[in-house]
Amino acid sequence: MLDDAAETPRLLGHIARANPQWKQFGDDDVLVIFEGPHAYVSPSWYESEQAVPTWNYVAVHAYGRARIIDGDELTNLVDRTVANYESGRATPWKNELPEDFRAGLLEAIVGFEIRIDRLEGKFKLGQSRPEADARGAISGLRESGDGQLADWMERQLEERE
Repeated sequence: MLDDAAETPRLLGHIARANPQWKQFGDDDVLVIFEGPHAYVSPSWYESEQAVPTWNYVAVHAYGRARIIDGDELTNLVDRTVANYESGRATPWKNELPEDFRAGLLEAIVGFEIRIDRLEGKFKLGQSRPEADARGAISGLRESGDGQLADWMERQLEERE
């Protein structure tokens, strides 16, 4: 969950205690990758005759230092996360678990906070291709069910003009 109310934005979440990755949290920066739409692009969609297959994508990398969250702070984090994602639902989950059951679930996770020091966005959307090739790829992606990536490519193409 993104908490951007503070001066330094933070990512808040949890992972399973059985996942050994949390043991690496410490003095070194961590990297969190947010993968956006991505798909194979066939050269058959291009007007250009000399082309090769490629992969187009959108991604964001967030860097920062991780801190473990436990105790009452972890309970609060879980409650905030549930409230955030249940809000607006026609029949939201009430989060009314027996205390011993809830305590067992909380024991099975490790909460974390990552203060975001740096964000890097990267995209490869055929921006080096001629416009006709880009339009062909957009059409091919839509036909193959990858409309979200096609939308990104279309916006990028419009920015070129």
